[in-house]
This record gives sequence, C-alpha cells and structure tokens, in this order.
Amino acid sequence: MAVKPRTDRPVAVIGGGVLGRRIGCIFIAAGYHVHINDLSEVALRDAAEYIDTHKAEFSLMPRIHKEREDIKNSAGKITGSDVETSITQVDLESSTTAPFGICKTFTELEPAVSNSWLVVEAVPELLDLKIDTFAEMDRLAPADCMLGSNSSSFKSSLLLEKVSEGRKKGVFNIHFAMPPAIRTVEMMTCGETDPGIFEYMEDVLGECGMLPVTARVESTGFIFNRLWAAIKREIMNILSEGVSDPGEIDLLWEHMFKNGPLPCQLMDQIGLDTVAYIEDNYIRERGCSSSTVDWLRREYIDQERVGKKCAKGGLYPPLPKSSSAEKNPANPHSAAKDIYVLDVGLGGNAKDVSQVHSNGKVLRLNLATQKLTPVMVGQNQPDGIDASLSTQRIFWTNMGRSTASVDGSVWSSDMEGGHVRCLVAIGDVHTPKQIAAVESRKQLYFCDREGTSVHRCNYDGSNHEIIVQRRIDPESTLLDQMTLWCVGVAIDAERNLMYWTQKGPSKGGRGRIFVAGLDIPPGESAENRMDIRCLWAKMPEPIDIEIDSATQTLYWTDRGEHPMGCTLNRAYVGGEEIDMEKVILARHFHEPIGLKLDKVNNIVYVADLGGSLYSVSLDDGLKTELVRNDSCYTGLTLV
Repeated sequence: MAVKPRTDRPVAVIGGGVLGRRIGCIFIAAGYHVHINDLSEVALRDAAEYIDTHKAEFSLMPRIHKEREDIKNSAGKITGSDVETSITQVDLESSTTAPFGICKTFTELEPAVSNSWLVVEAVPELLDLKIDTFAEMDRLAPADCMLGSNSSSFKSSLLLEKVSEGRKKGVFNIHFAMPPAIRTVEMMTCGETDPGIFEYMEDVLGECGMLPVTARVESTGFIFNRLWAAIKREIMNILSEGVSDPGEIDLLWEHMFKNGPLPCQLMDQIGLDTVAYIEDNYIRERGCSSSTVDWLRREYIDQERVGKKCAKGGLYPPLPKSSSAEKNPANPHSAAKDIYVLDVGLGGNAKDVSQVHSNGKVLRLNLATQKLTPVMVGQNQPDGIDASLSTQRIFWTNMGRSTASVDGSVWSSDMEGGHVRCLVAIGDVHTPKQIAAVESRKQLYFCDREGTSVHRCNYDGSNHEIIVQRRIDPESTLLDQMTLWCVGVAIDAERNLMYWTQKGPSKGGRGRIFVAGLDIPPGESAENRMDIRCLWAKMPEPIDIEIDSATQTLYWTDRGEHPMGCTLNRAYVGGEEIDMEKVILARHFHEPIGLKLDKVNNIVYVADLGGSLYSVSLDDGLKTELVRNDSCYTGLTLV
C-alpha cells in the first residue's frame, strides 16, 4: 500500500532559498505539484532552475514503502473537518513511482496557497517574520490545509500568536536538513497538532524518499540538534582541557560510529548498568545532575533491561528467539557501508522505451544515509557486479543490445566510476550475466547465458578463457537450448570449486545447479570435462548464487513461478546428497536476481526486477524492504 501523490492540489513552499527549493524538489520528484512563493523573482527563477536540474537526482532517493494494516483503518479518519480531507489520499493498490510533478512560482502569497493541501514555511529565522507569515497562511490557505514550519530553532507553538483556534490542530514543525545528501526530516507538534497528521506525513515523506522522525513532545532543538549540542559541548571541553586535538577526535568518531555500532546500540553492547556506573563517576567529579542516570536505573536497569547480555534486552528489544544472542541484530540501515546495485534500464524510469538499451546504471546506496548515487550511466543492460577491495575497483557485465548477437562486454572502474576499462570487448562474449571476483586469485568468473558457458579472466582482462562450454544440439528446440543457459556463478576458492546455475525456460521448472573444479582436468576441454556434477534439477528458475565457504552453504535466487519461485534459497553442499536439503529462506519477491551475503551482520541482500532491494536475516528469514522505486534491479555487491 503506497501513499498516492496528491495531484489534485499542490504543496506550497514559502521561501525559494536554498532549503525551500530543495523541499520543493523532494515533492516534485515524487509526483506532487508544487507552488513556490518568494518576493524575489531572482530567487524564484533560481529555484525553478534548481528543481528542473536536480529532480532526476532526487527521484533516485530510496522510497520507504510501509505495508501497514492500520492504513486502511486510519486513512481519512483524523478527527476534525479542518484536516480530514487532506488525510484521505491513500492508494491501497498502486505502488509505482509517480511521474515528476509540475513546479509553479509566485511572488504573491494568495495564489500560491489558495488551493494547497500542505504549506511549508521556509522563510528566514526571524520570529516576528514567521509569526506574520503564519497569520497570512492561516488567512489565505484552505481550511483543511496543513501548515508546517521548517524552522530548526523555533517551536511551532511560538508561531501561533496570530493563528486562529480552529487552525492550530493543523500546525506543526517539519524540519528538513539538506536533502538529498541528508534525508532525515524531523516533525514536532505545536502542542495542539492532531496526532493523525504525523502518521500520514510519515507515510508521505517515506514515499518521497525521506527518513521521517517525529518528536513525541515539544522540544527546543528537536532531536538531532539536541544530540549535536551535547556533542559540541563535550568536544569543546576536551579541547579546552588539552586532552586531545580535532584530528584525533574526528578519527575516533569516524571509526567508532561510521564503521562501528551506532550510539544506542553501543550502550546496549556495553551494558546499561556499566553505562550508569560510568555516569556516576562524571556526576561526582563534575557535580552534574543525576536525573538522567536515575531515569536509566528506574526505567531499564531496575527492570533487568541492561542490554544485549540479558534476555529482556535494553534500549533495543531482545533478539527474536530464533536468533543467536551472540550475533548482532540485523540492522539493514547500518550493517554495511555501501551497496553497489545495477539498474538494468528496463524499468518505468526509462521514459523513452527506444532508449532502454542505454538506460542502464551502476548505482551506489549508502545504507547509513540511504542516499542512492549514480556511479555509471548509459550502460547497455548491466546484469552482474562484484568488487575488489584490494584494488578498490568494481567489475560489471553488460548483456548488450540483442540476445541474438554477440555484443556483450565486461567492464571495470574505480569505486567512484573513474578510470573505466573494458576487460572483455564486444564480440568476445555473448550475454554475460553474474560475475564473481576472487581476491585470492585476482580472477573474475562470469557466466554467458546465450553463449551457454562459464568464463574467467584476470582482473585486468588478460587470460580470458572459457572453462565450461555446454554443447547445443542443432536439432534441439529453443526450450531445450534454454536448459543450457548459464546464469549465476559462485566460487569456493578454498576448495577449488565453482557452482553455477542453468536457469531453463522462463517459469519452466527445468532449472539446474552444477558444481565442478575451478580448473579443467588434464587432457579434457571446456566442452567435454568429466568433473561436472548436477546438484539439483527440475528447479523453477535459479538465477544468481553465492557460496559461504566457511559453512559450505549455497544461497541462490529463483525467479520462477510462485510459491516455489520468486524466492531466496539455501542448502548445505558439504556432505552427501542426502544432506543437501533445499530450504526457502524468504519468498514473494518480484523476480529476484542479485544477492550478496553480509556474514558479519548475518544478512543477505537481494535485488529484484520489480525495483526493490531487500535485506533478509539469515536467522529467521525476516525480509526488510530497503528500497522501492521505478527501477529494474539485477546484480549487487557490498563494499
């Protein structure tokens, strides 16, 4: 269930400055029409130009899609006729990304807000100016229109001096930071705001690609600014006392929180009882108030909620029973630094169907910020991707324009999309699919679908060779030939083994997974090697695969028919055939393709052609949707 963009009435943004134009761009990119009001025609022209230039970038922000049962019951039932109309636009069927909205600019306030359903004030931080602006917004906007302030320093309750009583339940703070680089939005009540507004706006902002957070009560500085104020204060104490210098402080911060656990997770990991003892020492030494530690003991420690070491959990709830207490909870928003994912270019974001063959992209998703950034564009149906940390390079395959011609290729670049090299040129491979980088050998392995083969080459493209070649009977049917199509490949370098999938006809139930040695046995060839063994047959449609060498567990996606297809699967491959039981770990994807293990965080990531990226817990198969948009995703890898 996705919130449907309101195209019947606009969002109005008051102020066309740096933040005002970015706020407008957020809504435009998600399909909402926007009116921008500013007294300066120059500011309005610059705002319109910014939105037109950046709306495509904003449209790449990952959409947060909430499948909540309570939407049906809550939508349209917010009490009070003043806001009821603006809370009813929930689409319970469609989840596709809307086309861009239309931006209009106004030097006068009345035409900008006269038919709006939401007004966001983004004028300079002057209290009297904001009070007068809210008075005019109240007078000119429709009775059911919600009024939000982007102020980071003034509570919206301070802006109500000239606002009518009936309007106050529709007034709230909605503070944007600096999208798209920073996607968080903090909302807060004016003290009289209808609570249903926040539930609705959280859904709207999530579908716009933002990360909304709502303060439970009014608070000067919202949430993050209060955190930042405390951090700044203690940093200045450290510096003024000569304890450290700025470079060391930033080094510690980067490695503790950028690459390590987040603050509340860290406190749970240390133990809240230990945190309290440490704070007791600071209280004695500095004469600070003990109220926060008293609260911690009362609400958590006295209730035996002291963190990860106890069954009741701590600041975070305990792990599910199916999870090991020794493992970190699978937090998809902090588990890995970056995901590189391929948009094959066939999705709804290809506005001109004739250009789909140059619409492919290599994208980078930062899981901490949820920012999705293009690394390479103009690719010809990219399908498989992997990375080498030792060389700081990524490798990907392009399937080419036509499956009937040999026009695929293999490419490499640095992590930022620079220093691009063609490793396997057009004419040397038919339709390259999943690719696997093997650091210990500095080699790339990839499948060629219509070429019915498995290839390898060095990281620089040298020593390109075919190591498995499936023979096609010239008299066979196309459906029979499809059973020889090689798609996914995984390498167990420790045991000198490779695994690959042969997908079979679409939804045909004739897929297979094979295993063989990495090297062709002496005296044999890629076509007649005798060490190939079929592990499973009559599978729905296996696609990409990956091997956990430590546990000898194979993972693969299957895009076949529901319910056995469109699944993420795993099986132990280290024993006899009787031990190799196939298990569906998660299901109901939208044609899944790419997958990648994050063994440190006990997660496997999955990308599908429906435009979604998921994390799946290896403990209990819990599936979390991280991204949904109008793209069409194939391969992915972690860095």
